Amino acid sequence: MSLNKLVSLREAVSRFSADGIQYASGAALPVGSDAIVFGRELLRQKRRGLHALFHCNSQQLNLLAAAGAVDKVECGFSGLEVFGFANGLRRAVESGRLVLEDYSNLSMALRFLGGALNWPFVPATVNIGSDIAWRSAFEPDAHPSARKIPAITDPFTGKKLGALSPLKPDLAAIHVTLADPEGNAIIIGTEWSRFELSRAAKKVVLVADHIVDTDCARQFPNLVRIPGVLVDAVVWWPLAAWPQGSPGAYDVDEKHMRLMNEQLGSEEGAARYIDAFVTKTASVDDYLAAIGEETVERLQKSSSSFLLDPYRKWIKPREAIDSLLAQNVSRGDAR
Repeated sequence: MSLNKLVSLREAVSRFSADGIQYASGAALPVGSDAIVFGRELLRQKRRGLHALFHCNSQQLNLLAAAGAVDKVECGFSGLEVFGFANGLRRAVESGRLVLEDYSNLSMALRFLGGALNWPFVPATVNIGSDIAWRSAFEPDAHPSARKIPAITDPFTGKKLGALSPLKPDLAAIHVTLADPEGNAIIIGTEWSRFELSRAAKKVVLVADHIVDTDCARQFPNLVRIPGVLVDAVVWWPLAAWPQGSPGAYDVDEKHMRLMNEQLGSEEGAARYIDAFVTKTASVDDYLAAIGEETVERLQKSSSSFLLDPYRKWIKPREAIDSLLAQNVSRGDAR
């Protein structure tokens, strides 16, 4: 049986997502590596009623919220760091069409860990005794909330702790720097729970900036943070995290980060943005053309590009990737 798990972005979203699922995205910081192109395709396929689980908000969640694709969100941080508050997310929450449940970054990491370990709950020494525990957006009339982080007693010391609910999303789309066709992935830069998320989710789709030969994973087995046995599908998409950055591959597009957040701040601006950078960017070529050749070249001349040097000889050219995709199509694995 072939271990080639490469599929198109369209096929990955069609096969593994559905309206109303718990959807998690693996991201590194609000401005770092995130599978933002997966969110764009979710919108093209008109997914609705999503319950989003994000360790940190990113431009993907900002976009999904602005487009009305998400009804519920659980996340640990909702800003875009130096680029300001996420205007699309703000509009959705303030309008009442989106309910946001707030946790700290540490508690979100612990909840993904609990899901990965299949724990019934996660003992918590954080967030307890604060409004993060006492206030629940999912139960706005309950104060203090008895269900968000319920009190428990340490059976060994008698100390009062909290209990965090573990997270086991239906689908996780996880951005990685390098993946082989079997789904063995190397992440350059901060992980931010992508390790735990890959073990907690029921279905895992990797979205990779580069596809490498499996010999790369064999050469650096200690760097394979997500092994193929956990992965259901692999999507190749260059600059998949744009306008956010991917260490070693490309920098943050600061100009577009500001433009995107500004446009998502209004219904009219969001509609223009979705038309230009979602509806019209369904193919890799159209996507790169929308970014612009000069911008792509500039972003890829990153001061961190040396981080890719140990792996470059294994990076597959586009022709080889297209051939692998065609093999799956001929077998009926992809539409």
